[in-house]
Amino acid sequence: MKIISLPKKKQSIRVLNMITAIFILGSLFGCATGSTIITGTKRSAISPNEVKIYLDPPAEYESIGIIEVSSDVIFSRQTAQDKAMEALKSRAAKVGANGVLLTNTGSQSVGTAGYYSNGIFYGGGSSDKILAQGRAIYVIQE
Repeated sequence: MKIISLPKKKQSIRVLNMITAIFILGSLFGCATGSTIITGTKRSAISPNEVKIYLDPPAEYESIGIIEVSSDVIFSRQTAQDKAMEALKSRAAKVGANGVLLTNTGSQSVGTAGYYSNGIFYGGGSSDKILAQGRAIYVIQE
C-alpha cells in the first residue's frame, strides 16, 4: 500500500479550511453562555420550568444571586432573546431559585478578527449578542 502525502503548503491550507469550517458551524449553532454569582443562600436545584421571570419585584422574596447571560443572534433577535431567557431560568434553577428578577437587558455588536495566509483572508465579519442580567430569587409571596 502506497501512502500519498500532500505538500506541506496544501496540508496547512486544508487544516486552516477545516478550522474555518468548524468556527463557522459553531457560530451558526451558537448557544447562550453566562455566569452566576451566589450572594445569598443557595437552595436545592429545581426544574427550569418552575422558574418565573419577574419585571417587578414580588411582595416577598429572598435573593440568592446574580445571573448574567448572553446569546448570539444567529437567525433572529427574538430567538436570541428566547435563548437568553431560557438560560436565565436554567441558571436560576441550578441554584434553587424559583424566580428571576430581570434587572438589565441589552445587545452588543462584536467584531471578529481575521488573518491573512498566503494572500487569503480567513475570518472577519461581526456578530450581535443579546445580553440579560437578573437576580436569582426565591419567591415566598407574589
